[in-house]
Amino acid sequence: MKILYAIQGTGNGHISRARDIITLLQKKGELDLLISGTEADVELGFPVKYTLKGLSFVFGKKGGVDLVSTYKKARLKRFYNEIKNLPVKDYDLVISDFEPVSAWACRLRHKKCIGLSHQSAVINKKSPKPKNIDPAGKLILKNYAPVAVEYGFHFMQYDKKIFMPVIRNEIRNAENMNLGHYTVYLPAYSDAKIIKVLSQVSNAEWQVFSKHTEKAYWQKNIAIFPINNQGFIKSMVTAAGVFCGAGFETPSEALFLEKKLMVIPMKGQYEQQCNAAALKKMNVPVLKKLKLSQLEKIKEWVKEGKIINVNYPDITERIVDKIFDKHISVKDKYFAEPGTVPYSLKKLRKIIVDNIQQ
Repeated sequence: MKILYAIQGTGNGHISRARDIITLLQKKGELDLLISGTEADVELGFPVKYTLKGLSFVFGKKGGVDLVSTYKKARLKRFYNEIKNLPVKDYDLVISDFEPVSAWACRLRHKKCIGLSHQSAVINKKSPKPKNIDPAGKLILKNYAPVAVEYGFHFMQYDKKIFMPVIRNEIRNAENMNLGHYTVYLPAYSDAKIIKVLSQVSNAEWQVFSKHTEKAYWQKNIAIFPINNQGFIKSMVTAAGVFCGAGFETPSEALFLEKKLMVIPMKGQYEQQCNAAALKKMNVPVLKKLKLSQLEKIKEWVKEGKIINVNYPDITERIVDKIFDKHISVKDKYFAEPGTVPYSLKKLRKIIVDNIQQ
């Protein structure tokens, strides 16, 4: 059996989760890996057959996506060619972790693509949503990597096709302790902005992991480190708390490790706004922005922040088995009429460009 596992490379969470899933997929057959995107800072650790540009959202330094850089990197003609040239028909099963090239290549060729991602859970009707409606963000989340069947991961099991988070073995097997410092990962903010705010919380030691530096340095009560997987894990498993964006993997791991957690959703990122809504329901403190006006909330969290109790059992192998039992043992087809494509590339181009230019 030939399997293609396609992974989104924008951000580190997809890569971190994929490592454990890859070892399980290798037991099922001949596995090829695909990564697209440009913003990940950690290595996968497995041979990758297809390394593509895909479509990436570039992080800025003011709390959101850098739309200008994103637009410049959105070379849609190249993206179309990647879709056209990816031989998805050579595979018995294609699994996409919110990866657009594989998803659209399958859609064009009427081949079933299985979505296995956090985003599949976010767009589920039963998952928490923010109060402020973001039609463009919702549209791009739904159409960025369209799949035939969706299985998702979320902070809670909101529906039968939503599973608890995949906690990588590096975290599950780590020696968990509290050495008193706070681990920070806010990739959409500049080092200067983070230092300006957190230096005012002088009774705390901050260990900041930054996308914007290549060398470690210290300023007042703040240590700034370049992104490093092992360094980040060591910091997080020995921390008193984790202060991060409202992504998925880092908050999930912090909750699993029973660390205090505070998040800031990225501006213009609908997925993170949804994550923040879910975390807020779990009583995790959520800040709108990183600014001096939020200092009292940060100080209160450092002094009196509560640990949120969760139960995240290791069921990753059970999830993979379920997908294979459903979509390999039983022959099923992708229901597309011959000669039709549910979403044309022309429509995809309009969706992407319209969303970026807003």
